[in-house]
Amino acid sequence: MHDDLVDHLTRSTPLSRGEALRVVQDVLAYFDETTEDFVRRRHRELQGQGLVNAEIFERIEAELNYRAVAPPTLSLRQLRRIVYG
Repeated sequence: MHDDLVDHLTRSTPLSRGEALRVVQDVLAYFDETTEDFVRRRHRELQGQGLVNAEIFERIEAELNYRAVAPPTLSLRQLRRIVYG
């Protein structure tokens, strides 16, 4: 999968073919994350940093604009519902 990208990485970096393949797979998995999974993951991470929900949901709302595939615009209430159901 994505042999051309793996080949490019092995030519342009000191990565071996196996390392380049793992990097490509990791990046693709990162961008495969659904909006809901991203919101839940970031909520846990930010909560672990000691932030409170008001700060967390505002930060997540801002971060969503920079995802590789732009998700639908979500209100703060929608973000809370993703996390808490």
